[in-house]
Amino acid sequence: MTSSSASCSRIQLSEMMDEELVIRAKRELFHTTVAYEELMRRYQRTLFNVCARYLGNERDADDVCQEVMLKVLHGLKQFEGKAKFKTWLYSITYNECITQYRKDKRKRRLYDALSLDTQEEAQEPEQPAVDSKGLDHWLVHVNQVDREILVLRFVAELEFQEISDIMNMGLSATKMRYKRALEKLRKHISNPF
Repeated sequence: MTSSSASCSRIQLSEMMDEELVIRAKRELFHTTVAYEELMRRYQRTLFNVCARYLGNERDADDVCQEVMLKVLHGLKQFEGKAKFKTWLYSITYNECITQYRKDKRKRRLYDALSLDTQEEAQEPEQPAVDSKGLDHWLVHVNQVDREILVLRFVAELEFQEISDIMNMGLSATKMRYKRALEKLRKHISNPF
């Protein structure tokens, strides 16, 4: 394949809908990964941002993103298309972030139990640098579940039904938690001290 035909092929792929790319990727995997790569290219930045906001640091976010992409690569053939690809992708992402979060929590408990100096661990920046008005700055003021709902809504730009499906929560419960989390953030923003 010449470079001009390869770039022409990539342009055609970029114009395809997710569903078309999924069908093509399922047909082509593992002989070629061009359609899969286009799917991952589309969501890579948002995927990383979602992970970084869940986990609070870029190193873990990068690791989780890599794991998610591998799970998508190996699971794409079994993807049935009952949900949108985007919903399926963020469902995998959510589960991987939860797994990583639990690992980190166990690690912190182990350090505490062994009375190790956690200051050595804290020398690495725990949160990506953002301006004081950034979403990351305010997300620390809500609990983990509410943070996940806000991240899926604002960063992943998912609909409430998609969020409730991913989190195995009722639609009305998802909307209520979202509303309460926003109210809490508004109060904190208007009275930060």
